[in-house]
Amino acid sequence: MIVFEPDETGRTLPDDGGARLGALPGWSLADLYDGPDSAALKRDIDDAGRRAAGFHDAYKGQVAALDGEVLGAAVAEYEAIDEILGRIMSYAYLLYAGDMSDPAHGRFLQAMQEKATTISSHLIFFTLEINRLSEEALEEKLAAPALAHYRPWLRDVRVFREHQLSDELEQLLHEKQVVGRSAWVRLFDESIAALRFPIAGREMGSAEALNCLSDGDPALRKDAAGVIGRVFADNVRLFAHITNTLAKDKQIEDQWRRYPQPWSSRNLSNHVEDAVVEALVSAVRNAFPQLSHKYYALKAKWFGGDHLDYWDRNAPLPDAEERMIGWDEARGLVLDAYGEFSPTMAEIAGRFFDGRWIDAPVRPGKAPGAFSHPTVPSAHPYILLNYLGKPRDVMTLAHELGHGVHQVLAAEQGHLMSDTPLTLAETASVFGEMLTFRRLMAAESDPRRRRAMLAQKVEDMLNTVVRQTAFFEFERRLHSERREGELSVERLGEIWLDVQRESLGPALRFDQAYGVWWSYIPHFIHAPFYVYAYAFGDCLVNSLYAVYEQNPDGFAETYLAMLRAGGTLRHRDLLAPFGLDASDPGFWDRGLAVIAGLVDELENLG
Repeated sequence: MIVFEPDETGRTLPDDGGARLGALPGWSLADLYDGPDSAALKRDIDDAGRRAAGFHDAYKGQVAALDGEVLGAAVAEYEAIDEILGRIMSYAYLLYAGDMSDPAHGRFLQAMQEKATTISSHLIFFTLEINRLSEEALEEKLAAPALAHYRPWLRDVRVFREHQLSDELEQLLHEKQVVGRSAWVRLFDESIAALRFPIAGREMGSAEALNCLSDGDPALRKDAAGVIGRVFADNVRLFAHITNTLAKDKQIEDQWRRYPQPWSSRNLSNHVEDAVVEALVSAVRNAFPQLSHKYYALKAKWFGGDHLDYWDRNAPLPDAEERMIGWDEARGLVLDAYGEFSPTMAEIAGRFFDGRWIDAPVRPGKAPGAFSHPTVPSAHPYILLNYLGKPRDVMTLAHELGHGVHQVLAAEQGHLMSDTPLTLAETASVFGEMLTFRRLMAAESDPRRRRAMLAQKVEDMLNTVVRQTAFFEFERRLHSERREGELSVERLGEIWLDVQRESLGPALRFDQAYGVWWSYIPHFIHAPFYVYAYAFGDCLVNSLYAVYEQNPDGFAETYLAMLRAGGTLRHRDLLAPFGLDASDPGFWDRGLAVIAGLVDELENLG
């Protein structure tokens, strides 16, 4: 799964047009295919189709009768076919993400989705039949080494046993996906990409417009907020319709699959217990007063008042001198931070620069935010950025390279077992940010810049932990109420403002115009209830980094082993070598205490 990272600050070119940034790299997708008309792409489509049809003919209705060795060989063939489809869809999506405004890219993505759906429909029976095996029968088959290799994948497939439908219904849902959920997601993406915001005398995309909220000019921030609110309001009925439709679609499928709550399927796919998620959300909400409420009251005081308007939430501090960081310097900063921790991490991260695996410049129509797409183990990940040279952009680079290193290491597990649950997928990225932040702080001696950097780090952590937990609460209320009927634009705005006021505190001042700002958040559309994974990852890394600081000897090797495990181990097993347990009620409080400590440090700096 590929999901955009949260990027509320947006991006816009600096006054010099980006010249001070140096040459920004664009990716080459040739390691996947050399173009939409590639002969290799056509061969892969034909090969996958032929092999999938043969797989269906050979194994449909036969899984229960296969011995372990033959079933192991069947899983290996299933994996190989699925990896071909993964390569095709990775290429189509990355091409599309590079310019969502190009109709040809949208048509190509849709065409590949339809072909992949048709081909993979031959494979649906396989996991359904595996799930109908009794535990005793499966264990007998697992005595064969060929099948035992795939034990972690079988474990993860079978967690959905109670929720699978008949073969015919599963086939129907699978084939309708391209004209159902996937089509609505595409409509959302292309609608967001098409929005234009007239600010400061020119037309901006959404990412550029949102960047104005972190500008040093208070008049520009206020003007930008007004324009952004008006443009969102002009389009909010479309986004409300998309949101309501997808929420209803999810409700229908959840009911058929007998999921008790709208977020139950997400927890199950994350391999995390409901109680652990509830403990995390409760701990963060209980900590709002010590975290966001306290910090924004401090920031309001630094701005000379008791309240802070919402368009000033991400504003630089009044005396901050934010310097421009060129691409080459950013590369050096991150690779040095990684290398100081582990030469292996730095070497892998260096491949992204040397191999043209990164697309960094801002372009019209390009996907906003940032991501690292794992593609498939037989290729390599690709990173998308919108780099503008701010310290926050360096942190984003460090974050995405953390994902990339994780994905490269986890690829050793093979296509079916390299994917990491979302709750652990943010671990390496946030840890990479922390390494880079500590290095930047150690190199900065100017007190004002140090305070600005510390404040920015706190704001990033609040956006990751507090803000994403509030997003999760917004989704919970939205999906719960949607069960009783379609939500109006006004009701969606009420829920949004309620969770913003609760999470950000009394120092933040909102007006009714802010009630439509939920509409651009891609996570609500791309992956419902994904957002708590950010808070999970940030708190986990805070605890993990504390273990590293207390006892650095041998930590890097244990950490890399955790990343290499990919999806083969659950969070309990992965964290056990570090003496950590996410089911411990005090686990989340320890992670949140790190953020609270940074807020206290800022308070003491005055």
